[in-house]
Amino acid sequence: MIEIERKYLVTSNNFKTEAFNSYAIKQGFLNSEKERTVRVRLKKDKGYLTIKGKSSDDGLSRFEWEREIPKLEAEHLLQICEEGIIDKIRFEVKYGNHTFEVDEFFGDNKGLVIAEVELNTKDEMFIKPDWLGKEVTGDIKYYNSQLSKKPFKNWK
Repeated sequence: MIEIERKYLVTSNNFKTEAFNSYAIKQGFLNSEKERTVRVRLKKDKGYLTIKGKSSDDGLSRFEWEREIPKLEAEHLLQICEEGIIDKIRFEVKYGNHTFEVDEFFGDNKGLVIAEVELNTKDEMFIKPDWLGKEVTGDIKYYNSQLSKKPFKNWK
């Protein structure tokens, strides 16, 4: 399956009052090479294993495969992940015909807030909330796999 999404920095906390759902996510990477990433994620009471391919040149799309796995297996896999576990709270915000996933990061990435919106086509139009800031689609430093290696706290 090909995933098409756009990423933005978030300029205020207004998204929190607009969210219809939120939950904690803990994730690590078994492989974080740019050709493919293999991610283990704990979300609510479930585990997930995700493989993502290399991003397109414009950063808008890439192959993504994901399967639910038992929570206990995900917990064990997190113990053998590369250094740099990601902790965040995800807020889901319905805006227009789209749902924005807004991630507020903690730990070494505290202070970083990123919103993503999944699209059906690369040129699909969508209404932008007023708390959406600069677009960072395709900027590799904002990929979770990179945030695990080069966290926000170390940026100059």
